[in-house]
Amino acid sequence: MPHPRSPRLRSPRPRSRPFTAPRPEPVRGNTPLMSVTGSTLVLAAREEAYESAHDTARRSARRRVHPYARLFAPPGARAFTAGNLLARLPMGMFSVAAVIMIARSRGSYALAGAVTATGLAATALVAPWTARLVDRYGQARIAVPATAIAVLGSLALLLCVRYGAPDWTLFAAYAATATTPNTGGMSRARWAHLHRGDPAALHTATAFEQAADELCFMLGPVLAAFLCTALFPEAGTLTGAVLLLTGVLVFAAQRTTEPPAAGRTAAALAPLHSPALTGLLAVFLATGAVFGAMEVVTLAFADDRGHGAWAGAVLALQAAGSGAAGLLLGSLAPARRPRSRLLLCVAAMAALLTLPLLAARTGSLPLLGGALLLAGAATAPTMVTGMTLVQRLTPEARLNESMTLAVTALLAGIAAGAATGGWAAEHTTAAHAYAVPPAAAALALLIAAFGAHRPRKRRTAGTGGTGGTAR
Repeated sequence: MPHPRSPRLRSPRPRSRPFTAPRPEPVRGNTPLMSVTGSTLVLAAREEAYESAHDTARRSARRRVHPYARLFAPPGARAFTAGNLLARLPMGMFSVAAVIMIARSRGSYALAGAVTATGLAATALVAPWTARLVDRYGQARIAVPATAIAVLGSLALLLCVRYGAPDWTLFAAYAATATTPNTGGMSRARWAHLHRGDPAALHTATAFEQAADELCFMLGPVLAAFLCTALFPEAGTLTGAVLLLTGVLVFAAQRTTEPPAAGRTAAALAPLHSPALTGLLAVFLATGAVFGAMEVVTLAFADDRGHGAWAGAVLALQAAGSGAAGLLLGSLAPARRPRSRLLLCVAAMAALLTLPLLAARTGSLPLLGGALLLAGAATAPTMVTGMTLVQRLTPEARLNESMTLAVTALLAGIAAGAATGGWAAEHTTAAHAYAVPPAAAALALLIAAFGAHRPRKRRTAGTGGTGGTAR
């Protein structure tokens, strides 16, 4: 019997615990997953549910990876990119090196300009055919011998200048360099092959390629001018030929990343037969006029102010702004409506190109350099979006050909813009001639808005593209 003063012993009260749902037993073997919807019993195979969950997790993990890390993840991507950049650098060297070499040897800038213009015209005619052969028979099979012919043409030009051959030999030798393959187009074709079905990665690849173009065309002329003046006049052409051949050999050796040859694809529509693509090529033509006019007018402006040696550095600021904007654009999500983004980018380019016009009126070269840096920020986004549309509108079997046609349109526009800008700088003033680039950009905007046809449907992989519309 308990003591009268001892407290009553009470049984401890159970503590309340939060309700937790029982953990589901792991599904093993081929046990089906069951669920009830209304009065219906739904069964799902375990493998299908596992694969669905696995695909979701894989997509989520891919989104967490930096866009450029995902771009270079496939084996061989970095190797072919290194070779391609090595081969692409001479593209910005050859014309400058040829002008310096011929002018110093023959004492005529008119002859030097005529020779380089002939080479540009020959490239516009030959490059699309070379690209068509690349699509049909494969990159390594065509690019290596085509590059060898172009390198022999450069070496022939060098020897003709060195040993005083007749002037007509210079035209013939430089015309042989027209077989140079479009290394940028081949690189874009490899990205399209490696990241097929991944629009975000393809968008990043297009932005990276445009930034690489800006870098090569910014460093190439500077390197060529340095070699020709610091060593000997033929050093720029000789170095460019060696870099081109080495880069193409390294690029072609990466066979695992090479897209398969299309063969004779009669079903694939020729690029120039597509109204949407031809309208887009007209936009590239007008955009090229912006680049050509800006280069010539800037050279004239710097020369008028007595700072001709700084013209290259000022133009490099425009390329730097464009390259930085291209890399930034590549880290962003791709446009759902690339045609609308193209209109926006061209409009921004036309607006920003008024800044150099205003800065030139002050006569300040540093202020002009800052204006060109800002104006260049709209260049790469325009080119990236335009190249994206080219890829979407082009049959896969003709991709490299279409890329080369876009580059050819740019080159033709550069030539026309350079001629127009030079005429304006000579007959007015260099400051007033800065009205030519925004005028060319406004023309590109009009063509993009009203001249470029809207495609109904993008072709499927058999005849080009992966389906959908390019709006």
